[in-house]
Amino acid sequence: MVYGAPRTPCPPPHPDLGLARGCEHCLGWGTVVTRDGGHELCYTCQRDPGEGDGA
Repeated sequence: MVYGAPRTPCPPPHPDLGLARGCEHCLGWGTVVTRDGGHELCYTCQRDPGEGDGA
């Protein structure tokens, strides 16, 4: 039996909780759990740092 979370070389993402507040997709956590058990930033409320309007 396995106890605890598996060790991973990369730390979990750090969401902006101000943006996550009120999000119905991630319920305010700012992250979602993937099918393989990893954590990713919520694509509904969190923006990628490189994402922009191109101006």
